[in-house]
Amino acid sequence: MSPPERGRIGVVEDDPVLGGTLVQRLKLEGYAPVWWQTGHEALKSICAARPDLVVCDIRLPDMSGEDLYVQMAPVLGGTPFLFVTAFGQIEQAVRLVKSGAADYTVKPYDLTELLERIEQLIALRPRTTGVLGSSEAMHHVEALLRRVANLDSTLLFMGESGVGKEVAARFVHENSTRACEPFVAVNCAAIPSELMESQLFGHEKGAFTSAQARHHGYVERARNGVLFLDEIGELPLLMQSKLLRVIEERAFTRVGGETVYKTNARIICATNAKLEAAVAEGRFRHDLYYRINVISVDVPPLRDRPDDILPLAQRFRREFAEAFERDVHGFTPAAEHRMLGHLWPGNVRELRNRVERAVVLAQAPRIGVDLLFPSDRAEATIDLVPTLAEVRDKAERYHIRAVLTGAGGRIEETAKLLGISRSTLFEKMRRLDIRSEA
Repeated sequence: MSPPERGRIGVVEDDPVLGGTLVQRLKLEGYAPVWWQTGHEALKSICAARPDLVVCDIRLPDMSGEDLYVQMAPVLGGTPFLFVTAFGQIEQAVRLVKSGAADYTVKPYDLTELLERIEQLIALRPRTTGVLGSSEAMHHVEALLRRVANLDSTLLFMGESGVGKEVAARFVHENSTRACEPFVAVNCAAIPSELMESQLFGHEKGAFTSAQARHHGYVERARNGVLFLDEIGELPLLMQSKLLRVIEERAFTRVGGETVYKTNARIICATNAKLEAAVAEGRFRHDLYYRINVISVDVPPLRDRPDDILPLAQRFRREFAEAFERDVHGFTPAAEHRMLGHLWPGNVRELRNRVERAVVLAQAPRIGVDLLFPSDRAEATIDLVPTLAEVRDKAERYHIRAVLTGAGGRIEETAKLLGISRSTLFEKMRRLDIRSEA
């Protein structure tokens, strides 16, 4: 059931008169209040309630409101906290506001004024609709993810590198009842095969020469949250069988140990590879493939959803302008036109990297083409070149630069995306005078 239009309000108040009065008035005003009388009650279900704002007493019977805020702020993101405090606790309330809380009010408060402040804070809170993109394609993806967010079934994201598969996985986590639990992301391609078992499942002290202490692996750290396995196609065959056991039996054993541990983590996987081909070639277990592919979601490349390009660029521009304290307010019309005409081989990751660089280097309020595409203005219309035979070197130089940027300068990932070996890529970069800034 969706919340009322005015929003869902969490109330943490142990006083039955104050709490009851506030809850009743909130209902009359069209809000959906959820009332907890202790800090531990709130901790247990506040994430599942997904409040748009929390009104919290600073003094609770089992903990302070400050302790509750410290534990909840990281998992509730930008959800505003409005603290209610006695006169003698104002100093603590001011400290909380400085650390990120929205505001505080002093008892005894005027109920009408408190409701006006709640309305103001609700209006200022960013809405979460359309967070994955503005295009129709991403609206369909987002709608599907909302439907499956609270299921326990494994989920497989498929799509090119850089399209935002991890962002989509985090969206599932944040919109589920597991939101208060950990989200543990693992890049299977980045872990050496000899370390994979220890990293995934942990090890006991003395399990091998360098195991000087017990190590808790990613599966154990995920607890009741989400274990996100990116580039699942790179998982070695031995580890595939062990992962299959985790999925089917919800159990694992640390390296060097005999104790069987249970896990309740939801498994979400992602790949930019064709797993069906890997299964046919014997590089990926068919039984594991069917277990992780219970619910599959294709995340389309950025070139297939042009309606997302400018909104995403503006989102990244705001993000980096705030982070780097830069007075950058937008893009020139020429820059917007250029972005819409670019093929984006590195997808959303490439767009984000280009915007970050442009914001850092900008010397004017609006970002121009030269900052977004500094080295390829003469090559900007590569997608209009009639034949590769006529402009082979120019095309290769442009394409390798774009993919290298989208891959964050990582040679191994760039070679994989281009379908060539590292040595071939190095040779092409030398011949075409392409330098990696990674």
